[in-house]
Amino acid sequence: MTTILPDAPWQHRQGLAELMSALGAAEGAVRFVGGAVRDTLLGLPVSDIDCATVLQPDEVVKRIRAAGFKAVPTGMAHGTVTAVLPDATVEVTTLRRDVSTDGRRATVAFTDDWREDAARRDFTINALSASPTDRTVMDYFGGIDDLAGGRIRFIGDPLTRIAEDHLRILRFFRFHARFGKGDPDAAGLDACAARANDLMALSRERIADELLKLLALPDPAPTVALMHDRGIFLPVLPEIAAAGVSRLARLIGRERIADMGPDSARRLAALLPRDAAIAFQVASRLRLSNAIRTRLELLAAPPEPGTAPIPLAYRHPGAAVDLFLLSDADEVELRAVVATLAGWQRPRFPLKGGHLVELGLRPGPQVAGALQAIEREWLSAGFPDDDWVERAAKAAVDQALRERQ
Repeated sequence: MTTILPDAPWQHRQGLAELMSALGAAEGAVRFVGGAVRDTLLGLPVSDIDCATVLQPDEVVKRIRAAGFKAVPTGMAHGTVTAVLPDATVEVTTLRRDVSTDGRRATVAFTDDWREDAARRDFTINALSASPTDRTVMDYFGGIDDLAGGRIRFIGDPLTRIAEDHLRILRFFRFHARFGKGDPDAAGLDACAARANDLMALSRERIADELLKLLALPDPAPTVALMHDRGIFLPVLPEIAAAGVSRLARLIGRERIADMGPDSARRLAALLPRDAAIAFQVASRLRLSNAIRTRLELLAAPPEPGTAPIPLAYRHPGAAVDLFLLSDADEVELRAVVATLAGWQRPRFPLKGGHLVELGLRPGPQVAGALQAIEREWLSAGFPDDDWVERAAKAAVDQALRERQ
């Protein structure tokens, strides 16, 4: 039975029809491939548009430019050219076959065989393609049935496909967490577990990218638990233990209570031990950004139950709710914290060091120390008005001057 790709907004982006025509859609020389086809069949929104073509990369560049669009040679060695449309970009890749692979990268040769190109993709649901003219879906490996059944299945022998690209181990679990229904494909799962040590050969950036994408899904907790049980994390993230897996599941439930969406860094913090030094080590190993590393270190020390939320929010702007989500506070306290902080705006401390100097303090460490002490008192007093601050400033200066005498 012929499957027709449903009509979707992305198919009507400005310039896309003209681009497809220029690339020979009428002659069957180009097709939509990958996630755009898969997600449209599921009724999901599509952001990235990818195409495959029988045309050689140089010819693709020539035709894109002739159609009036900018062509960016983003990966000519691997046959990829990016067409820049008025409100979107489209990646156009020449059909390929693998000549050699080492688990991290592949040497490819170009081909005109659509099935051969589809066969080098990882999972059946990612090997679908569709005609831009009549939207007929081409399915060489049962991807449509697997998509409907929520099965993430390798194309061909799972061990062979993992040997070609070790990242497919992590992708298997991420796609199962996103699209899977029920238990994962047994052959794929066993192959991933058997080859988990292969992950050590990957760059830490690639591992981090996949892990953060997994944790950003609505509810990755069951899949993460399965990964822990099958030893997937051990070679690259041995810090993830059963306690962290339990904290992640608990956090996701608490996120729903707080009406907060998924956050990869917050969820990674839940997975790791409550130790800032370990958070720093993991962030450094995965080469995470400085911002994420700093956040992981902060979230490694959630507050004790009963901690007042406003002072915490003042000291850690933007992180207070995260800290309470990760804390041991019960649901009643969590709801109260969320209600207290909803719409709360951090007040600006009105005192500057220059004013203390005008009152008689010498510039230097003494001014910084007095500022910090006054700000702590101001915070404890519930952010009193400027008159209170002025009196506190004068008292601090008077005290300092007396101590100097």
